[in-house]
Amino acid sequence: MELLPRKEYLDFLKRHQDRHIIKVVSGVRRCGKSKLFELFQRHLMEQGVPKAQIISINFEDLEFEDLQEYHALYKYVTSHMQPNGMNYIFLDEIQHVPEFEKEVDSLFIKENADVYITGSNAYFMSGELATLLSGRYVELKMLPLSFKEYYEASNLSANHTLNEIYERYITESSFPYTLQLDGKQQDINEYLQGLYNTVILKDVVGRLRINDVKMLESIIKYLFANVGSLLSVRKIADSMTSAGRKIDSKTVEKYLTGLQDSLLIYQAERFDIRGKDILKINPKYYVVDAALRYLKVGRHGRDTGHILENIVYLELLRRGYEVYVGSMTNGEVDFVAKDEHGLTYYQVSESTIQPEVMERELKPLQRIKDNYPKYLLTLDEIEATADYDGIRKLNVLKWLLGKS
Repeated sequence: MELLPRKEYLDFLKRHQDRHIIKVVSGVRRCGKSKLFELFQRHLMEQGVPKAQIISINFEDLEFEDLQEYHALYKYVTSHMQPNGMNYIFLDEIQHVPEFEKEVDSLFIKENADVYITGSNAYFMSGELATLLSGRYVELKMLPLSFKEYYEASNLSANHTLNEIYERYITESSFPYTLQLDGKQQDINEYLQGLYNTVILKDVVGRLRINDVKMLESIIKYLFANVGSLLSVRKIADSMTSAGRKIDSKTVEKYLTGLQDSLLIYQAERFDIRGKDILKINPKYYVVDAALRYLKVGRHGRDTGHILENIVYLELLRRGYEVYVGSMTNGEVDFVAKDEHGLTYYQVSESTIQPEVMERELKPLQRIKDNYPKYLLTLDEIEATADYDGIRKLNVLKWLLGKS
């Protein structure tokens, strides 16, 4: 299968090429980090960079098992560097190398080394490397395929409506490899189960030395079943205890941290719209892939609205926003998206055709007195942009495609 272009991510690497700064790509396993490196290496060779000046190591390949020690890695890389040109060094899944930050720092100080690294969790950048290289790295946070990427890569548009393609997107997965499985749900489920097991066992159980894996599974299923709901550590602990599996809040908090670090789960904190403060209690949680959620907890009719909300949350992350849940005295706004330009408010609903639903969804946005943009995203077919006193109603699928 031809490599998917992943244009926005590739542009990030192109923009920082040859800058004396380490390029870090983080993302859940199998979201496409290695393929992104392949794409960028093709770009370099098309620019005329000799293959000898491209050093690429994937630490999940047994060929490089002997390099999973930072002295050996440093010796290997420096021995392959060309003295009369820029060397492009790609270290994929570098979290397999203990104390890798020492090797990366030594390469960084060389004028003819342009260093790119990936890791499949958030914590690989949370320790010494982040401290050691403070101000000397840029991070690209990678996700599986966006709806737009899926739409363009799947070639379904000729024979399917936008809504049908969206349905396949959330049931057949956003992980790139699943496109090769041609919609065969059993094959997709088997692939997702293997991916899930790898993430849980390697990035959560192994790292945190968890003995009660069944309890961890119970918490994951609870989070998956309650995406888009306000949750607290205490509420999760109480729910587990009520189900006959006693657990204390401290252990729940440990598991939540591990799941977020594995990039399987994302936490959206609450944002006080009036006071413009971040509230540290009762956040919401979202999952990195809707089909993965269906695999573990099944499908229920009432889930569709929360899944749509989940898709919008991930898209806002892709677009570079800090994303919060909007908190108000008399209501809630689904998302407050923050960037260097200020705030943007989003309300997400499957449909607002019924007048009472429209009134309910508009009310929180109408109570906000500032002049930042406000949007209502729905699956309703809209011929043109609808405007309700400055609140724009958009078709969410066209918005996901960047057409609104």
